Amino acid sequence: MAGRNKTEDSAEITYDQFIGMITNKVEGDDILIEAKIKFSQASELKEITGKSRETRVAENADENGSTALVFVRENGKIKESSFRLRSTIPEDHQALIIGHPKVEQEQESTLLYSFLLTILPFLLIVFFIYFFFIRQIKMAGKGAMNFGKIKARAMNKDKNKITFKDVAGVEEAKDEVFELVDFLKDPKKFQKLGGRIPKGILMVGSPGTGKTLLAKAIAGEADASFFSISGSDFVEMFVGVGASRVRDMFEQARKSTPCLVFIDEIDAVGRHRGHGLGGGNDEREQTLNALLVEMDGFDSQEGIIIIAATNRPDVLDPALLRPGRFDRQITVPLPDVRGRESILKVHAKKVKLAKEVDLSVIARGTPGYSGAELANLLNEAALLAARKNKKRIRMIELEEARDKVRWGRERRSLAMSEEDKTRTAWHEAGHAILNILLEHCHPLHKVTIIPRGQSLGATMSLPKEDVLNHHKLQLLDTICMTMGGRIAEEMYSGDISSGAAGDIQQATKMAKAMVTQFGMSNELGMVQYGGDNEYVFLGRDMAQSKDYSEDTAQLIDGEVKTIINNAYDRANRLINENKDKVQAIAEALKEYETLDASQVEEIVKTGKLDQSNTPSGGEGMTGAEAATPTTDSDAENNPPKEDSGLDSGTTAPAPSPA
Repeated sequence: MAGRNKTEDSAEITYDQFIGMITNKVEGDDILIEAKIKFSQASELKEITGKSRETRVAENADENGSTALVFVRENGKIKESSFRLRSTIPEDHQALIIGHPKVEQEQESTLLYSFLLTILPFLLIVFFIYFFFIRQIKMAGKGAMNFGKIKARAMNKDKNKITFKDVAGVEEAKDEVFELVDFLKDPKKFQKLGGRIPKGILMVGSPGTGKTLLAKAIAGEADASFFSISGSDFVEMFVGVGASRVRDMFEQARKSTPCLVFIDEIDAVGRHRGHGLGGGNDEREQTLNALLVEMDGFDSQEGIIIIAATNRPDVLDPALLRPGRFDRQITVPLPDVRGRESILKVHAKKVKLAKEVDLSVIARGTPGYSGAELANLLNEAALLAARKNKKRIRMIELEEARDKVRWGRERRSLAMSEEDKTRTAWHEAGHAILNILLEHCHPLHKVTIIPRGQSLGATMSLPKEDVLNHHKLQLLDTICMTMGGRIAEEMYSGDISSGAAGDIQQATKMAKAMVTQFGMSNELGMVQYGGDNEYVFLGRDMAQSKDYSEDTAQLIDGEVKTIINNAYDRANRLINENKDKVQAIAEALKEYETLDASQVEEIVKTGKLDQSNTPSGGEGMTGAEAATPTTDSDAENNPPKEDSGLDSGTTAPAPSPA
């Protein structure tokens, strides 16, 4: 502005001049460019600094004699200058000045603020050094001590809401554990009679049969504390940690009596001693020794019951199974047909089922399913129904979910050439025709050339009831049925492919089991050859001696080959006798992609498929009545699955690209 001292970088101005910059405009623009107000805690004076555009009085005045201002320009640009002033701000001007968009407020920096701003980076560096290095060194000793603390997951009486009503399909196992519930509720009832409740209960069963759920139900029914820990939690990198955790676990259990301690997968720590790798000290053995000592050290009248679960009881140390420790074994088998129906009803409470759904039909069509697989089946059915925008789960979703859980999901997006599709149809037709013609095969469920899982197609069969034993005639017919795919392929094209690799593997495994395990060979008799193949990591001896001679090995190979060759010749004869029917099944598969058992049987009987019985939508019929047997007969228990390639259902894989 005019009259400003321009000898310094920032000219001193008066408060009135500053107010004029804020309120006046020149040539339609603001005089003030920017301003900052610094507040001082020691004084009421405010220091104001900033920039403004320079102005001067216009050369011509108006008729009233008043002056007009214009901007000062140099080389066509408006000149700018800095200013400063120290002044108090009247209360009636504070809103005008502080609320101006070009005025900023700035707190005057104090000595402490400047000091902290300077020292803060150094403090941060020191803190990180302490936290990552010095603190870790100081806590190393204490941290090592904490490794001995148990990592058991405690579930108190309020959180554990699971009771026997939530457990289904294992009625015999539930009957055996009822007395444990009575003991946890009223220990004095047994003490008065001098009775002693078992110290340890070992639950044996396949994965997914409900061992952990049953243990939680015992604790929930008895209104007792529940500690859960895995056998692998006892294993650490430091020596002695496992034994220390065992002692800490029993110490916590004594403080929470009556209580139930559940050790899942105890075979991780309870394997045979003295058979590990090398000859040195085995930390796992020290953990097992500590467990044995603690189970001898606590009284069963203390109100502590140890329950362990495993699916490999054969690898456990004998000292762990003797009376006084885990002196009772409870088998938790795969559920039978009544058990499967009960399990489905329990899980069906959580989903919305259509009125026409019959869970007994689904139960008959799921032999060999564990409780976990049945729960997964209902969940998959719910997902399929939601994907189809259905309000309730229908029978067709349950059937589709059952097939998905057992045989894998359909891969309709996989692009197949016309040649591969035709070859696959002939391959599956060969399996299907033999499945119908052979008397002792499991009943046919459906046959499809839609890629599913790892195969390009599948011939699916389901047993009429739970399989307890494998009969020789059934095994021979099953081996014969697996030969049908290769034979039908060769009949179609005069060539063979690698698609029968799975069939060959399955047939060889069954034939070898017949000879070496089941005593079904006339030449070798009822002798087991080879024994169980145990591994050092499961707590067995490292060296495994071969218990038969080279001559016997040649006889075994010859017997296996004879079984396979006889099955192949038998299958070849049956397929050549029914060549027209095989071709009819293959053509129907090419047209409809999926056929159920009734449709295949109709083609075998009449040579063609009636138009009234054709699949709709190219997906095949998946009705419950066609997919499941109608008999209510079932077995009470299921034995452990043999490692012989045998299963309750048979899937013949289709050709895969070479």
